[in-house]
Order: sequence, then C-alpha cells, then structure tokens
Amino acid sequence: MSNHLQNFLADAALKAAADLETALGRVPAEKRNWSAMGDARPPLDLVAECALLNGSTANLIETHQFTTDFEQYGRDKAALAQDEAAALALLRENSARVAETIRAVPSEDLAIQVEMPWGPMTLEQIISYPFWNMSYHEGQINYVASLLGCLK
Repeated sequence: MSNHLQNFLADAALKAAADLETALGRVPAEKRNWSAMGDARPPLDLVAECALLNGSTANLIETHQFTTDFEQYGRDKAALAQDEAAALALLRENSARVAETIRAVPSEDLAIQVEMPWGPMTLEQIISYPFWNMSYHEGQINYVASLLGCLK
C-alpha cells in the first residue's frame, strides 16, 4: 500500500511549523507574550503548545498510548513560552520528529484505535493532528498580528 496520506500529512506538518514560525515573526517581539484581553492566549503560548504537543504526538503514534500529564504539560508550556528561542528550537525539533514518525506509520495501521481521554481515535486521525493544530494556531497568531496592525 502507498503511504501517500502519511507523506502528505508529514509534509503538511513541516510546512505548518514553518508557517507558524513566520506568523510569530510578524508580531513585534515585545507583543509575543502579550494577551489581547482576558484569557486570550499570547502568541508564544501557542507556539509552546505546538512545540510540546508535536513531541507528545510522536510518542503517541509510536506507542499507541496516551500518557500526557495535563498538569505537567501546563507547567512545561508556561515555562517554554517565556523563552522564544527554546520554544522555536523545540518546535523545529519536534516537528521534524513527528513528521518522521508520521511517515513511518504503515498504511495497514491507520485504522488502529488508540484510547484517548475524550474517546478513541484512529491513527489516521492522530497523524492529522500536528498539521491542523499548527494551522489553527497560525490563524490565531495572524489575528493577533492583525489587531496590532502588522498585516498591512
């Protein structure tokens, strides 16, 4: 069987990571940890999320086990969001890792179900997550940039 889907999603994840980094670059450095209001998430928080979750998604794909400790993840994300260079380095590293992991999934394994806290998901669904999650957060960062007048 062809690995067309896996290759497409791996390439899409790598492009989404690059696009996320480009979007962050549109936001002035002094506003990258700024919240537009209330509980709105700052751009660096979104990048930190993607950096961490690409790594945990690679683990999930490899092991078929959801092992994320949500409280520890929250602490790790908050700390990472304070260090832009580290967040971007981890985004690049974990995006490359998850892309490699996605490419390695045999097509016959795509229907395997993995138990998640919110219900079962197939590997086919899981391997799409890095791409769509980063694309979603790219849009949020671009919205912040638009609020700041940086998209003219």
